[in-house]
Amino acid sequence: MIANNEMSYRLKVTLLGSEPPIWRRFLVKDFPLANLHEIIQEAMGWENCHLYHFTVAGQQFGDASVSDDVEDAFLTTLADVVSEEGTTFHYLYDYGDNWEHEVLVEKIGIAQDRERTLYCLDGERACPPEDVGGIPGYLEFLRVVSDPNHTDHMSMLEWFGGSFDAEMFDVDAVNRKFAMVR
Repeated sequence: MIANNEMSYRLKVTLLGSEPPIWRRFLVKDFPLANLHEIIQEAMGWENCHLYHFTVAGQQFGDASVSDDVEDAFLTTLADVVSEEGTTFHYLYDYGDNWEHEVLVEKIGIAQDRERTLYCLDGERACPPEDVGGIPGYLEFLRVVSDPNHTDHMSMLEWFGGSFDAEMFDVDAVNRKFAMVR
């Protein structure tokens, strides 16, 4: 066996309640859950400006410096909580908008030294804007920005900062972001 092999995980993260589904698939080596939070932020397109937690087998992991109700995500690795392919757990981001994601462990293997630590394989659709109001607010946002005759069309686009294409996902852009967080 080559030295410094680590566990490798292929994960699929799906934003629950999004229809059609908004999802990302990526490869990671074993990281603390706090790092997985950062990876999901980059992959989904979130801005990392709200609290989060993971729920794995009924136990919550998050920033223990902010809440006594969670185990420390900085001290708990993916390997500590996941041992089987097909395992699912949840990731909640932004307690106001309540963006709930399902994380599916599609494959677990041994990563060789030459393999990338982090790589996005694919995904579909753009991430909703921060602070849009959860899934109900996002649906309203889409309705307004897709109708140039809507009275709030221009103000909504101005709030967002420009045009919005709900079908847009750029895997290369995610991988450029991933390259900067290694």
